[in-house]
Formats: sequence, C-alpha cells, structure tokens
Amino acid sequence: MDNHCKSQIANRKLKLFGFGIWNLGFLFLLLFILFGVGCQRSKAGITVAGSTSVEPFAELLAEEYMSHHPQSHIYVQGGGSTAGIEAVITRAANIGMSSRLLTGQEKHLYSVTIARDAIAIIINPKNPIQDLSLDQIRQVFSGKIKSWKELGGVSHPIVLVTREEGSGTREAFQKFVMGKEDISLEALVQDSNGAVRQVVASNHNAIGYISLGLVNDQVKALKISGVEPNLADIENGKYTLVRPFLFVFNEEPVGEAKSFLEFVLSPLAQKLLLKEGLVPVLPKIAQE
Repeated sequence: MDNHCKSQIANRKLKLFGFGIWNLGFLFLLLFILFGVGCQRSKAGITVAGSTSVEPFAELLAEEYMSHHPQSHIYVQGGGSTAGIEAVITRAANIGMSSRLLTGQEKHLYSVTIARDAIAIIINPKNPIQDLSLDQIRQVFSGKIKSWKELGGVSHPIVLVTREEGSGTREAFQKFVMGKEDISLEALVQDSNGAVRQVVASNHNAIGYISLGLVNDQVKALKISGVEPNLADIENGKYTLVRPFLFVFNEEPVGEAKSFLEFVLSPLAQKLLLKEGLVPVLPKIAQE
C-alpha cells in the first residue's frame, strides 16, 4: 500500500469520531468500505451495502452484471438493513440494501423494490414438527412455550435463534409474528441469515427464521396454519409473512448505479431472482 493510500485511510479513521454514536453493524460496514474499497476508486464501480438477506442475491446480480460489463466493479457487503441505509445517508455506499420498509427520517431517500421475499420459520429436518400457528410461534419466541412436547414433539427444551437489533429480517418478524410481544432474552442472537440457518441445521431442538430464498436442505421450513411458504401461496396471498427487498439511494440514481438498477429490474435479472426463490416485481416473470 503506498503512502498516499495510508494517509487517506488515517484521515478517514479520524473522521469516524465525528459521526456520533453508530450501531456496531454500521461501524464494521463503514470500516470495510474504507479499508477494502477506498484504495480501489481508480476502478469504475459502485458499493452496495446493507441487508444480509438481500446480500447473497445482490452478489449474484452483481456477478451477472459484471459479466456483461467487464470494466465495471460492484462491491457488495452486508452489515444489516439499518447499517446499509446509514451508509447511503453518509455516502459511504452508493446503494443500500434493505429488507424492510423505510421509516421516519429515512423516508426522504429514493427506494426501489427489486423483489419480494417471504420469511420462513425454520427447524432442524430431524424435528418431527411440520406445522405451527402464528400464535404458537409467537408463544415460542416470547419464551412462554419452552418445550417441543407442548407442540406435539419430543420432550426437549426449545432453542430460540433470532437476528440482531437493526436487522430487517428481525423487524419484519417482529411486525408479522410477535406484534407487541418481545422476543425472549434467552434467544441466541446471530448477525446473518446464514448464521441462523447454520445454528438450526446443527441443533435438533433449534428454531429460527430466515429469508425463504435462503432455505436449503439443511433446514426445514414450517407450514403456518397449514399454509406452505412457497411462491404459489405467496402470490395468492395465503402466506402473509412477506416483505420487500429494497435498493436505497440518496437520490434518483445516475451513472453506474442507475445502470445496475436497470439491470436488476430487467427480465434476465428478475428470472434469476425467481430461480433463487424470490418473488419478482415484474408480473409476467412471476407468472411463468
């Protein structure tokens, strides 16, 4: 690293102290952007940061976009929805990824829904439970139901797995499932959908929630009152734990950011998202 880059990084680190009190996810995200991307600005490209739910899909889209635009560089990093939105506000990132709607003072930002996603309640495949009601799930995550035996399963304590504060997935779960109830403080807190999936996959007694598009054969998605979390039941409105995936900008995008957004909303990209388990925003694609 040359002395010029070292000087830039040192100056940027000092400026962090003037930002006020940030959440830890945003601090790590900002440090990644400064250290990992700051000395690569000579290359054409943009930074996309935020929701760990959107992150793997954004990475897929970025790879496809760059295959068609070999001179472009799209840098994708997680950190959480709130962190991504803050990164856009401070112009540390060109595009924020959010798995929740904008709130309060965020509403002045320019946002575009790139797809819709369902939240799946997941358990270990060896757990015999197949179906729970929303009320049962709420009682489980609030800590009122503590054993699988109370739900018709084996007599083992339930291990709760949740996302961290500031996560769009957690905020959506709180809204759709918990309502005014709080998630039990005994729950294991994980900082990504992948981490939640890994804990549930490795523990027969665990239960968690993740993006439907990230469900694989390591975990089992529960039916909710008999309704499966699949594309058909999402489209017909039977499965209601559905939230938007947003790209967020400081203002209407121009240049490379606009070009990437247009690609993401194209039939080619929307078909990729459909294949990965998301609901496209293009009606014709969703009906295919």
